[in-house]
Amino acid sequence: MITVKELMRDNVYSLRPTDTVLDARRLMVEKQIRHIPIVDIHNKFLGLITKHDILALSVSTLSDIDAVERAEIESTILLSEVMKTNVVVAELDTNLLTAGHFLLAQGHGCLPVFDGEHLCGILTESDFVRLAVYLLEKMTHTETDSHH
Repeated sequence: MITVKELMRDNVYSLRPTDTVLDARRLMVEKQIRHIPIVDIHNKFLGLITKHDILALSVSTLSDIDAVERAEIESTILLSEVMKTNVVVAELDTNLLTAGHFLLAQGHGCLPVFDGEHLCGILTESDFVRLAVYLLEKMTHTETDSHH
C-alpha cells in the first residue's frame, strides 16, 4: 500500500494567524507555492490559506485599485480573518487512494499531513499529477516494450 508519506513534500512553509494576506502573497511568490498552512506559536495547525483565496479576495474587494494600494490593504488583513478552518488533513500512513478522495472532496488543492499532532508535510494536487505522469510513462514504456 502506498501512503501519503511516500508522495508528500516535507518542506512545509507556514505562517501565523497574525501574519497578513500580503505576507502570504509574498511567500507564495517567493517559494512558488499555492497553499500555506497557518499554525500557532506551538506549531499547532489552525487553518489554511490558498492562492485561490487570495485571488478571490483581490477580485472581490481590491479589484479597482492599483498594486501599491492593494499591498497597503493586504498588509492590514490578518490571515486569521480569511483562512479556511474546516480543512481535511491526512496522517503519514494514510492510504494514497484515500488521500486522493479527500483531495477531490474538499477542493482546497492540498492536504496538510500530520504525524500525530505535528504538521510534517503537505500533499498537493500537483503531487498527484506528477505521480500520474510517472505511471503513464511507465505504462507507455511497458506497452512499447511488449510490441517488440
